Amino acid sequence: MPVIRPEQAVAHEAHGARFLVHAAPATGARTLRAWRLEISEGVRGVAHTISHEEVFHLLAGAVTVSIDGDEAALAPGDTAVAPAGSALRIDNPGPGPAAVWVTTTAGLSAELPDGTTIRPPWAA
Repeated sequence: MPVIRPEQAVAHEAHGARFLVHAAPATGARTLRAWRLEISEGVRGVAHTISHEEVFHLLAGAVTVSIDGDEAALAPGDTAVAPAGSALRIDNPGPGPAAVWVTTTAGLSAELPDGTTIRPPWAA
């Protein structure tokens, strides 16, 4: 049985955030991907359009999630679901850092406003 301890999570840094990957092919996950997203206070996320549905569960701190221009402030315990094809941005207005548990399916990609497509290695 694969058990991934916090210290075993693979870290990636991008757009002012830290992605601690727990569920990925390297850890035995076949169809789901999951990571802890850590966002420092004051970070405004990068807008992008997602290819797959994503679920965001706020563990600590405060974030504002924008899905297709509709913004919602999340408190710990709140969950937001972004449908495939939606425009997404996550901001941390503070105070303090925020931690979000993110789940999606394998193969997630994101298109930036300039047309660049990103294929995060943790979501392959």
